Amino acid sequence: MREITMVAPRSAGISTLGRFRAHHSPLLRLPASVRYVSTESHPLTFGQSRRSTRPGLSTLHPLCKVTAGRSSSGSFSTSPLLSDSDWDHNPNFSISNFSELPSKDFGVNQHMVINQEFKEALRQILWQFRAPIRYAFAYGSGVFTQSGSAASSTPTHPSAPAAIHNMQQGSGKMIDFIFGVSYSQHWHSLNLGQHRDHYSGLGSLGSYMVSQVQDRFGAGVYFNTHVTVNGTLIKYGVVNLDTLCQDLTRWNTLYLAGRLHKPVKILRDHPKVRLANQMNLLSALRVALLLLPERFTEFELYSTIAGISYMGDLRMALPAEDPGKVRNIVSGQMAHFRRLYAPLINNLPNVTFKDPRCSQRDWIDDPDAILAMVQDMDPVKRGNMVRRLPESFREKLYFQYQSRYAIPRADFNKMMEESTDTKQDVVRRPQGGPFERRIASDDQLQEEVSTSIMKTIRWPSTVQTLKGPLTAGIGKSWNYIREKREKHKKARSSPVPPTEAPERKKD
Repeated sequence: MREITMVAPRSAGISTLGRFRAHHSPLLRLPASVRYVSTESHPLTFGQSRRSTRPGLSTLHPLCKVTAGRSSSGSFSTSPLLSDSDWDHNPNFSISNFSELPSKDFGVNQHMVINQEFKEALRQILWQFRAPIRYAFAYGSGVFTQSGSAASSTPTHPSAPAAIHNMQQGSGKMIDFIFGVSYSQHWHSLNLGQHRDHYSGLGSLGSYMVSQVQDRFGAGVYFNTHVTVNGTLIKYGVVNLDTLCQDLTRWNTLYLAGRLHKPVKILRDHPKVRLANQMNLLSALRVALLLLPERFTEFELYSTIAGISYMGDLRMALPAEDPGKVRNIVSGQMAHFRRLYAPLINNLPNVTFKDPRCSQRDWIDDPDAILAMVQDMDPVKRGNMVRRLPESFREKLYFQYQSRYAIPRADFNKMMEESTDTKQDVVRRPQGGPFERRIASDDQLQEEVSTSIMKTIRWPSTVQTLKGPLTAGIGKSWNYIREKREKHKKARSSPVPPTEAPERKKD
């Protein structure tokens, strides 16, 4: 029996974020005075739950402060996305229904709006698999436009639907998918019976060996690449849902969490993954803020987030990837990045848009608008951000600073035990202490955070790359590497476009 997929947001055929808000935010029907979320009572704030009493500081935190008091079409209410519960540091991963999420429209920012016919063509590809796919998304340049991305040098899709040809405008790019499954061995057993030609010689050893290679090496993902499904050339990676959620919440490898930092098209949703990915997006935003100065642009923020997954990636060190990939991704998808992160920016009290263009009607829907932003550099607030980083990633950062500050092992272990996120029967809001505030004030914080990212990514991504010839076969792996090298050469020979980010504004 085929799995029933969740119905995507009703605005799937609507092209702008503003119209999506008008259709989906029940708060837009309320008076303007209650559309905005009080940052002092929201679970994502770093202070107490009482309202601020500081003079001159409003307790209302709209997406862009200069838009306060405008009509609902010009404001951006994100309160339906986040509830008043402590979902970000006390998540309930035992949920099995979307009704159990913190709020009705929780995580709708994850659903990108794309062409309706193209979306249906992608969904039809999923229906060609009898093995149950619980969660699925399509990603990459075959789905989303990337500026400066070259077309395939050879015909790619044998007989793809017209919607795919039209959307790719003849570029013929392979489409990448990730499939989240419940039990990898059972899934591969069913898939080997239906699509034996998708697998390399490893498939002849059976589903047990395939699942062991998937789960025990690298980032827990098994890729079948350069296969034709429904007349379309695709690559798909298979991952256990538990492995996926662990990476999204803890950043064990950042392999899939990093892919989901960027816009993807979710084709089959799952409540547990949606909750975990909302935590992942919030973590990416916090890490980017730790890497950025007090004033920056929207383009710089999204570029920093998009670049996280490429730090420490072996492919970026070799001539096998476009060196301008991050720039191309962000400049071609500004509207998607804004849709993904603007709700989270709205609910963090220490960062905001600060640009006169926010006063313009429908500025949120303008992909050419690159707005100035500012963050609060208060060590207490930044210390709280450090404390709320994903646990596995945070431990790496802490160990680096233990060595840097020469903290005795016994004192450090006691401090780690007190700050663990896994204590039984203990529910409390994570707050940064003296150690976190000291980290947040360190002049070398950007370097140490970057090092932690590279340590997280380097080994899993390297093993995944080395696993390619085994899972895909020598021939397909060589073709894949050759295509990447061609893209790298074209990118190096092309003139570097001017930066899309304007100069920072001075007060």
